[in-house]
Amino acid sequence: MAKQPRILVGQVAAVTGAARGIGKATAQAFAREGMKVAIGDLDAELAEQAAAEMGPNAAGFELDVTKRDSFEAFVDAAEERFGPLDVLVNNAGIMPLGRFIDEDEATAVRMIDINLHGVIHGMKIALPRMMARDRGHVVNIASQAGKYGAPGGATYSATKHAVVGLTEAVRGELHIEGSAVELSYVMPFVVKTELGAGTEGARGMKKLEPADVADAIVDALKHGVVDVWVPRSSRHTHRLAALLPRRASEGVARAMKADRVLMGADMRARAAYEVRAANSEPGLEPGEEPRQLTS
Repeated sequence: MAKQPRILVGQVAAVTGAARGIGKATAQAFAREGMKVAIGDLDAELAEQAAAEMGPNAAGFELDVTKRDSFEAFVDAAEERFGPLDVLVNNAGIMPLGRFIDEDEATAVRMIDINLHGVIHGMKIALPRMMARDRGHVVNIASQAGKYGAPGGATYSATKHAVVGLTEAVRGELHIEGSAVELSYVMPFVVKTELGAGTEGARGMKKLEPADVADAIVDALKHGVVDVWVPRSSRHTHRLAALLPRRASEGVARAMKADRVLMGADMRARAAYEVRAANSEPGLEPGEEPRQLTS
């Protein structure tokens, strides 16, 4: 007999990088489920604006995920406003693209700080609180690049590989300790957001809407899904690829043009995003402009 899905009404959630894109769509989906939502973003004004659109059970706060004290203040504010935290979604992330050998050091440091250290900070802050209550769920946004590795986004892929491994390892620790706190990681294909602007499609794989990812996160919370593939069909593709010899699986990827999704990105279409991503960590000087943006 199938287990009944969990009821999310009244639960308190905090979502990072939630003033736009996947984070905002997730916060909206939570609000529709009757949850109370704290929206954290580096752009405090935009976070407050997003919260205002969702009604009295949402609130926006400034958040720099690379600074532990900022993250701690965000979770404290969320709990002061709505009560003990039930759900944390570590969504904040950036994806500057280009050839690995052309990537400057500042860009690599920024990606690791936001995409990986941001997740580590969130987990180290939220998990002790959840473990003390023996309930809660942390959802970390990874990527299918975190399973396969995507040419044109090498360091980005590395950070998402790390998020997958981190989640699995900490989940194992919680299991050994007998904790009821749950962990999930989400692996979407390319999403129609500013972060995904200018990227190529792959044969048989359509770009996702932010709401597709948000719905998958809600489903993971209701049913306790650990590894969340979006679209769901990509789980089967991954399993099939794992059964094939490397040469065959790489041949299939080339035939689908999956190896060109990031490598073939239109950098002019991404210009506005690349500039914003280069300034997304206060205190760290922007790196060199990507060479693809020069005239």
